[in-house]
Order: sequence, then structure tokens, then C-alpha cells
Amino acid sequence: MNQPQTYPTSPWVKEFGNRLVDLEITNLTSISDFLLLGFSQHPEQQPLLFGLFLGMYLVTMLGNLLIILAIGSDHHLHTPMYFFLANLSFIDTFISCTIVPKVLVNLQTQHYTISYTGCLLQMYFFMTLTLLDDFLLAVMAYDRYVAICLPLHYTLIMHSQRCLLLVTICWLCSHLLAFSLTLLMSQFSFCASHSIPHFFCDLLPLLRLSCSDTWNFQLMMFAEAALSGVVPLTCVLISYAHIIHAILKVPSAGGKHKVFSTCGSHLTVVTLFYGTLFLVYFQPSSSYSADTGMVASVVYTMITPMINPLIYSLRNKDMKGALWRLFGRDKVR
Repeated sequence: MNQPQTYPTSPWVKEFGNRLVDLEITNLTSISDFLLLGFSQHPEQQPLLFGLFLGMYLVTMLGNLLIILAIGSDHHLHTPMYFFLANLSFIDTFISCTIVPKVLVNLQTQHYTISYTGCLLQMYFFMTLTLLDDFLLAVMAYDRYVAICLPLHYTLIMHSQRCLLLVTICWLCSHLLAFSLTLLMSQFSFCASHSIPHFFCDLLPLLRLSCSDTWNFQLMMFAEAALSGVVPLTCVLISYAHIIHAILKVPSAGGKHKVFSTCGSHLTVVTLFYGTLFLVYFQPSSSYSADTGMVASVVYTMITPMINPLIYSLRNKDMKGALWRLFGRDKVR
């Protein structure tokens, strides 16, 4: 039986073949852009979504900027509570700026691409601002606890230097936690698909596209979630447990209503914020649901920043008075 004839392979042919294989592997593991396909499956709904999201974005920007201007221009509101509220409005404004403009452009042009670098930057700023929102809500709960339960020591405890220090610590912790996760994510390979079933570069949808070993990343993610989620939420719950206990000791119904009205707005925002965040992020990436994540993400990236100014202004007599004075009115009507 004749053996198949073989021919010697020259060294340059082997070298060319090796380089071709390396190029194919590189094309698989490196990626230049992603596709944000969150709203692309229902093209007939995109004009409606564009108008809805644009309206929410404009209301968010206008409402939060008005709160910042009112607090900054009215010396009656230069107190720790309103200092923290102005910071919260600032954060909500930039959360919307990080997410919504790109969504509007994608819906209008129907081009859903985002660069690899742009995707990581969007994820970084979104995580930073969300973590900052998380920490700041805990600080605001502590501020209300001191004001209601320790009123005689309030000015001594919540002086301006301490308030500035608390906000600075919130900023530093948020940037540090977000940067560590973004740095790890930048080292992953994405060799399967570059289509993200979401409307922005969120952590879990992006993690599911990676073909690298993500066990250490998920472990670190859950550790940071416990640090940035459970610890602030525990502070909020403990603060409000003491606040409710103090409210029940108030003899008059009018006094109870006045105390509760100063905390009801904050408690509403806390419930909405933590409820949606725990629904999305406190689960393994393997059990992540794109539809659930999309709905919850719309709540805490668009709805919550939009209604925060309404909640804090409509339920707060001092804030309504400051807004009237901002527009040249002398008294609340």
C-alpha cells in the first residue's frame, strides 16, 4: 500500500501559519466595541421610549439643578441636612448624564455600538455614583438620627468640618471600590459575543460575556456589595429604629407628624433605591435575568433620580419656600 507523499515545509510557511493562528486568537479575545441591545428588539416602541426617556431626563436635570440652586442661594438652608441633599441631587444629575444621553442617541440613530473604552468608563462612573448614592443615604439617615434623638448635641456632632469629612470619605470609598472592579474587568477576555442585552454597560451583563475565569471577580464583587450595600443599609435601619422609637415617645399627634414628615421623604427614597439594587446585584451572575435587570435599572437610573427632587421638595416646607424665593416670590402659596 502506497504511503501518502509528504513534502517538507519551509520555515517561513510555518512562521506564517503560527502568526495567522495568533491573529485569529487575538481577534477572538480582544474586542473594539459592544452592542447595547436593550431596546432594539422592539423597534416599534422606540419612538415612545425616546419621548418618555427624554422627558424623564429633562425633568431630572431641571428638578435636581433647582434644588442645588435653591440650597446654595438660601442661607436658611445652609444646614447639614440640606448640604447632604444638595450632594444627593448632584449625584442624581450625573447618574442621569452617565446613562440617559447614550440611550437617547441609540434610540434615535438605531446604532447601538459603544466602544470598549467607553463601555468601561460608563461602567466605572455608574458604579462610582451609585456607590456614592448608597453611602450618602446612610450619612443622611445618621444626620436625621442625631437631629431627632440627640437634638441638644446636634450642632456639636454635625458641624461643618465633620459633614465635609463624611462626604469626602464617601467619595473616596466609592472611587476606590469602583476602580478596583473596573480594573479587574479590563483584564478579562471577551471571545464569545459582544452583544449586551442591556441599555448601558452594567456590571453583570458585561461579566456574562467574558470567557475568562471570573470566580475571583465575583467573590470580590460580593465582598464589595456587602461592604457598600449591607453596611450602609444596616446603618439606615439602626438609625430609623431609634428615630421611630423617639417618634413614639412624642406626646402630641402634631409633633409626631412633624418629626415623621422630615424623615418620610428620605425613607421613601431609601426603600426605592435599595429595593431595586438588591434585586439586581445580590445574585450570582449565572442567575441574572436580563428582563428583570432592565426594569430595575430603569427604576434606579431614570425614575429614582427624577422623583427624588419631587419627594424632597413637595414634602418639605423649607424647600418649597426656598424655591419660591429663588423665583422671586417672598412666601409660599
